[in-house]
Amino acid sequence: MPAVYLSAPRLQSLDVFRGLTVAAMLLVNNPGSWEHIYPPLEHAAWNGWTPTDLVFPFFLFIVGVAIPFSLGRRLELGVARSALIGRIVLRSLLIVLLGILLNAIPHFDWATLRLPGVLQRIGVVYLLAALIYLGTGWRGQLAVCALLLIGYWLAMTMIPVLGVGTGSLTIEANLAQYLDSRIFGTHMWRATWDPEGLLSTVPAVGSALLGILAGSWLRTDRSGAEKPLGLFLVGGCGIIAGMVWDHWFPINKNLWTSSYVLFTAGIAAQLLGGLYAVVDLRGHRSWAGPFFVLGSNALLVFGLSGLLGRVLINLMVGSGSERMGLGGWIYTRIFVPWAGALNGSLAYAVAMVLLFMLILLVPYRRGWFLRF
Repeated sequence: MPAVYLSAPRLQSLDVFRGLTVAAMLLVNNPGSWEHIYPPLEHAAWNGWTPTDLVFPFFLFIVGVAIPFSLGRRLELGVARSALIGRIVLRSLLIVLLGILLNAIPHFDWATLRLPGVLQRIGVVYLLAALIYLGTGWRGQLAVCALLLIGYWLAMTMIPVLGVGTGSLTIEANLAQYLDSRIFGTHMWRATWDPEGLLSTVPAVGSALLGILAGSWLRTDRSGAEKPLGLFLVGGCGIIAGMVWDHWFPINKNLWTSSYVLFTAGIAAQLLGGLYAVVDLRGHRSWAGPFFVLGSNALLVFGLSGLLGRVLINLMVGSGSERMGLGGWIYTRIFVPWAGALNGSLAYAVAMVLLFMLILLVPYRRGWFLRF
């Protein structure tokens, strides 16, 4: 019997989930000093994971969850697929262009301008995942996801790399790095590799497809209790599958390995299920006010935080040996004296989160939303 989908009201737990993820992004991207960071707020050096490595895949999972609620509802209202495809392509293109624009600030140099990036990956993943959603049902989406993850694993471990051979997954000797260096040349994050490169974007589409499946599940006519329970159980299976696959294809954020996709999507599904039970089913929303504010304008936060970060680094203050960026000056003069180097660095990051909560209050109250 086919599932029945509901034209449900806005999924408030998804807004909270997005806001929590935005807060985590601000926290890990804005320490007072990159030399003084608590280990959980740093990325894993290569293989393995830390809580920080959950932020980006959570964003892609959230992008996927939102697709059935936005596109699915429009399809039910009779909007033509051709019109939706046009909107999808335009939206994706704007996100990619915004990412490239941020990379060009404050020092534009076409010879070294980084073309890949976080927003660029989000734009491409949204484009492909949304088109797959429009063209397939849940079985097709699951099949495409499996094909992408298994195909990426086989490609990374079986296709030989010139001068290296097969199976190498080191930071500067793997198939993704090899292809990116030849496609992008000098337009990468580092001279020889980029964590948001082209080939590793393929499994990232799987992160969004798993989010689409979660979103479609939440739109069915299942009882309220079944929905979070289903997400919790399937999420647990994803976590276990990722940990098992880790023995052959290590969990790795920079390579966006297939094990990483399953592991992080499993955690995301369980977290979304818990939030759905608390926020949507039980109606406990008063605690989540700040996260509604942050989650309502995730794209705006990303753009503004990127611009502000560049200002704080490049706007120099002081003179002589004490000349430094404005952000470093604020950290050393205001936060270090009362909190010390390590805790002061954390306090600076927390202050940035609070600052953006205040900034976004105005557009939130006026209903101005710029979303992924």
